[in-house]
Amino acid sequence: MVSICDIIYAMMKRMLVVLPVLSCLGFVPVYANWEYDSEFVGGGWYNDDGARFVLSVRGGASYGHAKIQNDIGELTPGYRYKGNSIMTEGYYQLVCQGSAECDGYLYAGFGNIGELSAKEDYSKLAFTAGASVGWVVPNHTNWRLEVGWDRIAETEYNESPLFTGDLSLMGGGLAEGNIVNVQSGSAHSTVSTDIISVMAFYDFFDGIQKPSHELIPYIGLGAGYANSETTLQLVDSYADLSMESQLYPYGEGGGTSVLEFYKSKSSTSNIAGVLAFGVSYGLDEKMFLDFGARFMYVPKIKWTLANEDNTSHRDWFSAKNMIYTNVMLGLRFEF
Repeated sequence: MVSICDIIYAMMKRMLVVLPVLSCLGFVPVYANWEYDSEFVGGGWYNDDGARFVLSVRGGASYGHAKIQNDIGELTPGYRYKGNSIMTEGYYQLVCQGSAECDGYLYAGFGNIGELSAKEDYSKLAFTAGASVGWVVPNHTNWRLEVGWDRIAETEYNESPLFTGDLSLMGGGLAEGNIVNVQSGSAHSTVSTDIISVMAFYDFFDGIQKPSHELIPYIGLGAGYANSETTLQLVDSYADLSMESQLYPYGEGGGTSVLEFYKSKSSTSNIAGVLAFGVSYGLDEKMFLDFGARFMYVPKIKWTLANEDNTSHRDWFSAKNMIYTNVMLGLRFEF
């Protein structure tokens, strides 16, 4: 005969088994509601729409390439000749006038160095880093929208000569249109760029939650604001600039010549375009290892001459159609 005590004991044993199971069933939707922005549908259940807050950081290397363009405009130093030898008028006036070295040199004419081409285009490697915040689109979880910042660290662009090529001389003792090969200026310069962008990414996976321990390819497209900071220390290595009155405000020389150009700083603002692709790997449901490339297009970056107090500038050269290729490794969190 079963006693009342035995019945109570059996019921208590069953409750000890069932209660943990019920607790787990209740904890899962509660945890899901705390973890993600979800809709309560009743009965202790929640509908996860897939919306996630996104935070990412990244770092790597950037390769920048651009064509260097001569922005001097019209600037026409003079030249002297003796036989097949040619020297600049500046060198003649500042260095060797009255010496035996300059005997017999006649005025040959002037040429516009604004027509010369750069000796070398810009092609440099730099360190790059970035960070982004964003949102996985609710009910369209393949899409991510992010606002990001990327910095391409400072690199040097040093060239001597900066510009070189053939000039057609006018107004001198040589026949009109006589072609001479000239070199102009030496540049010691730097550039760094910051880009703030708005990006749309598409992740290639099925379902609401991104899978863990799988590679997930993605592509991205966006646009943004690019600000580039440059410095320029111009050196008159070929003595064709120092006697040009247009350049007197940009160097020390007492108003009659330029002995040394001031080091100048300038900034250039642009609308930038960004294209991205890569793969992510889910370390767990919230943390992803990200390896990708970003191609950033910046239309123009300028280097200028400046006066002593940096209140007046003259364009000297620019990087046209700069493309930064950033290859980066990062971490992305979605929660």
